[in-house]
Amino acid sequence: MAPGIPAAMDRPHFIGIGGAGMSGIAKILAQRGAAVAGSDSKESATVLALREAGATVHIGHAAEHLAADATSVVVSSAIRADNPELAAAAERGIPVVHRSDALAALMDGARPIAVAGTHGKTTTTSMLAVALTTLGLEPSYAIGGDLDAPGSNAHHGTGDIFVAEADESDRSFHKYAPDVAIVLNVELDHHANYASMDEIYESFETFVGKVRPGGTLVISADHAGARELTTRVRGRADLTVVTYGEADDAGLRVLDITPRGLTSEVTALLPTGEELAFTVSVPGRHYALNATAALAAATALGIAPADLAAALPSYTGVKRRLQLKGEAKGVQVIDSYAHHPTEMTADLEAIRGAAADSRVLVVFQPHLFSRTQELGREMGQALALADASVVLDIYPAREDPIPGVTSDLIIKAAEAAGATVTAEHDKSAVPDVVAGMAGPGDLVLTMGAGDVTELGPDILARLDA
Repeated sequence: MAPGIPAAMDRPHFIGIGGAGMSGIAKILAQRGAAVAGSDSKESATVLALREAGATVHIGHAAEHLAADATSVVVSSAIRADNPELAAAAERGIPVVHRSDALAALMDGARPIAVAGTHGKTTTTSMLAVALTTLGLEPSYAIGGDLDAPGSNAHHGTGDIFVAEADESDRSFHKYAPDVAIVLNVELDHHANYASMDEIYESFETFVGKVRPGGTLVISADHAGARELTTRVRGRADLTVVTYGEADDAGLRVLDITPRGLTSEVTALLPTGEELAFTVSVPGRHYALNATAALAAATALGIAPADLAAALPSYTGVKRRLQLKGEAKGVQVIDSYAHHPTEMTADLEAIRGAAADSRVLVVFQPHLFSRTQELGREMGQALALADASVVLDIYPAREDPIPGVTSDLIIKAAEAAGATVTAEHDKSAVPDVVAGMAGPGDLVLTMGAGDVTELGPDILARLDA
């Protein structure tokens, strides 16, 4: 077995290998020398990147895709119990490993930083990965989004730091034992798995409880949910708690965030009393605060704050996180992964701040029936920050429809908040709709966690036509 490969992971088979979390683990194992195989429902740029990394990837799910010599089968919470490859593994007695257990095993022997929170995980993990790489520290990392190209969401580095996005949606972040845990915010989301804020708090308390003795919790001082969590975990003697943010009592206090077009200049007051200025190469207050969390986490691992601050500008964004897709006829098209009202508001405020007097137009695709049922009104209110919006039908992902839950919940709330909204049930018609709305100087955001991201190039082509 090659060094650095966890037990039973030398010939793993990934069901749904093209997923954001799964593909990263598969890539790291391939880079460590494992014979990686797997299946996915369709061809994609990520699947192509995995093949280029040496993985064998089948399209479609069938029992015969599971190799005779597979040593384990890796699954995520999205894989249904009746998957034929999963059934074949059970029949043949092949160990089934959850994605989070595989990632936890990869972090053994490293100094892990686990990044948690309802929003901002991918960005903050990416900022750390890029900055630490810029400093020559050769970190390993596993991120929920691509940095610059398909398959760039993970890397096996030669250094001892491992930065990982820690997902609370299915409680899988309870599997990790980090040296440093970051909690960016705590809100009610993932309504299929959490019934109340109390359950959310309990879940995050369990995550913080997994931090190694002598480790550090970096947590927001601005966010009400994070402050409540801080109160709940303060009593642990072997845990250092570092708060960050704009609040007066933050340990690492942000004194100023000044927008400069699509970047921000940040001034922070370190716990030592020293002021530190740094640049964040993406727009928006929330990204500046994410960068501050990254700064605090790196400092907890012994990296000089000034060194990390100098490396932060090298992070220029993640695919789908306010990513500029292009410009046509004076109209810029930007892609946003925002799908929770807090994220939608943050991204719209960031773009509004960078847009000056330009109009901001949104193409929004709600994600999940359960989320729309619980938060549809707040989503509609967020859309009131745009000059006009086009709202698509709900993207179901893994969910079955819920009677009475449609995009109309969002549209009615948006109109009640004074927004201008157009309902569009045919996704293929959106480029024509947007071309009829947009003019030179306008900014168009394709927004949502589903396949709305595919519309950017089509909109640009239609504008150019």
